[in-house]
Amino acid sequence: MRQLDIFTALQSSTEGIDTEFKSARGGMPGSFWESYAAMANTQGGTIVLGVAEKASGLVWEGVPDAAQLRTVLWSQLNDRHKISANLLRDDDVRTVEDEGRQFVVVNVPRASRLQRPVFVGPNPMTGTYRRAEEGDYRCSDDEVRRMLADQSDTPADSHIVEHFGLPDFDPDTVKQYRNRFASRAPDHPWLLLDDAPLLTKLSALRRDRATGLEGATVAGLLMFGRFEALRDALPGFHVDYRERMSDDPAVRWTDRVVPDGTWENNLFQFYLRVMQRLSGDLKMPFQLDRELYRKDDTAVHEALREAVVNALVHADHRGQGGVVIERYPDRIELSNPGSLLVSRVQLLQGGVSECRNKSLQLMFQLMGGGDKAGSGMDKIRAGWRAQHWRSPRLEESLQPDRVKLVLPMVSLIPGEVDLALRQRFGDRFAMLDTTAVQAVVTAQVEGSVTNARMQEITGEHSKEITGVLQTLVRDGLLTQQNQRRWASYRVAGDSPQLGGDSRHLAGDSPQSSPQLPPDSPQFGWDSPQFDRLAGLSAEVLALLPMAEPARKNKKLPVPQLKIVVRQLCAGRWLSTSELAALVDRDADKLQTRFLTAMVKDGVLELRYPDVRNRPDQAYRTVANPLA
Repeated sequence: MRQLDIFTALQSSTEGIDTEFKSARGGMPGSFWESYAAMANTQGGTIVLGVAEKASGLVWEGVPDAAQLRTVLWSQLNDRHKISANLLRDDDVRTVEDEGRQFVVVNVPRASRLQRPVFVGPNPMTGTYRRAEEGDYRCSDDEVRRMLADQSDTPADSHIVEHFGLPDFDPDTVKQYRNRFASRAPDHPWLLLDDAPLLTKLSALRRDRATGLEGATVAGLLMFGRFEALRDALPGFHVDYRERMSDDPAVRWTDRVVPDGTWENNLFQFYLRVMQRLSGDLKMPFQLDRELYRKDDTAVHEALREAVVNALVHADHRGQGGVVIERYPDRIELSNPGSLLVSRVQLLQGGVSECRNKSLQLMFQLMGGGDKAGSGMDKIRAGWRAQHWRSPRLEESLQPDRVKLVLPMVSLIPGEVDLALRQRFGDRFAMLDTTAVQAVVTAQVEGSVTNARMQEITGEHSKEITGVLQTLVRDGLLTQQNQRRWASYRVAGDSPQLGGDSRHLAGDSPQSSPQLPPDSPQFGWDSPQFDRLAGLSAEVLALLPMAEPARKNKKLPVPQLKIVVRQLCAGRWLSTSELAALVDRDADKLQTRFLTAMVKDGVLELRYPDVRNRPDQAYRTVANPLA
């Protein structure tokens, strides 16, 4: 098997999956265990031993003795002084041969909630790693503590908050909750109880049998708490609903629900206000009675309730950022602090229920919201399929941990997109099968498509999807950007600036080659680098040599990447998309992980400081930033 064949075989089985290549000429590389732990604590991945990853590319060296290396691997896996957990099965380790050379391929699964954190050495505080786009990084103490908290069998919301009790609950909220509970289950025996016994049944009030401590639980305060009680007991707690329905970039939002002292900002009241706004905007038959109960319910409304409740009950309410729900003309975005407690595969397959706040989950179930059987995502997808809308998209980010669910309210195959693609590609598009059509349409509507996104849309296996995407690249309908875990695809000829999660059709990009500066890297028409740079002005393209250190090294240390950004922005305004194209990074991640922090640190300044979220926002280096 030739090197290209090995790489193709690996790519077909690992695209969209984190893959790391390591030289093993001197035996088991010491960095193997950091990558093993980092992958286990993130999304899993694949480590290939026997391939050196250098600036010039991959060097296929092979390993001296694959059998001996595998023996060492299994021995160290079972050494708790080396690594905290052995997650591998026999078929997770295999040997691949190439004309006398041998390579050891290790598939690392994502660790379960009970197994995290996976750490190197004896101390989780110093040996826990995770994977970011820039590579492995050592977790902060706070990240480790949150993993340990998720590992506990005691739900986070069941803890008793000392010195808080029934007087800290809002009576009107308790009354409204009781009414909703009664409408759903009028014969339920708990409804015969007074408030205190009922709240005890709901785990809003609790007594610790071991210590005798009694009072309000975290769940009770979150669901029923008064404004002052929530502020004092959970100072980091925050909920925010924003409507962004205006095309005017100067209008930050057209409606907002945020704790402002005019309402009790507990989860129950937030849920009522958000659902009233979301359901009221849907252009389909739906009515609410005076108690906000559903009439003529639809699959979409059920999906929306499920999505909102999921964000509230799965959130780490002590995490950063709070629960944020945003309504756009073409989509709804729900984000919450905390990491996923199950893998993406388990989430897509359904049937697995892992909830961070089990008491909150019960409270919402009893009033008709939320599902415990692990079918929540199934209900959300079913509701969206019923409207022939594009499949929901799930995103997970680190530092800080957040989960975002994007619900596009856009046709699965918009008529104008279908027509435009048929006009552009003719019979090549008309003769595609269903999966291939969805891949090209998704790339056009959403700006790009990935293996993971196609799994969400089609439910097909990663390997089959890779074959479809590679065929579309070969046939000239898509162009590929990056490799392995970061592989994404755009419609051939489109500029990345024309994409995005929008209803508006991305226009055709100019077919003339941009004028590159003489000393800049040269790219062919089929190069993904060319596709990323399409549409940039000559002035911006002239900055390519300055950006080269970042473009060549995806794992460039953070301080060095920030230096490159400072140099690029010195004396000029550059937008997020321009900076992302220059340094060859994802625009959203560049903004959230670097640009925002650099503005906060006084290194960069905003062109429009009063409207931070303007689409045309730009950055410039501060002349003399404070040290």
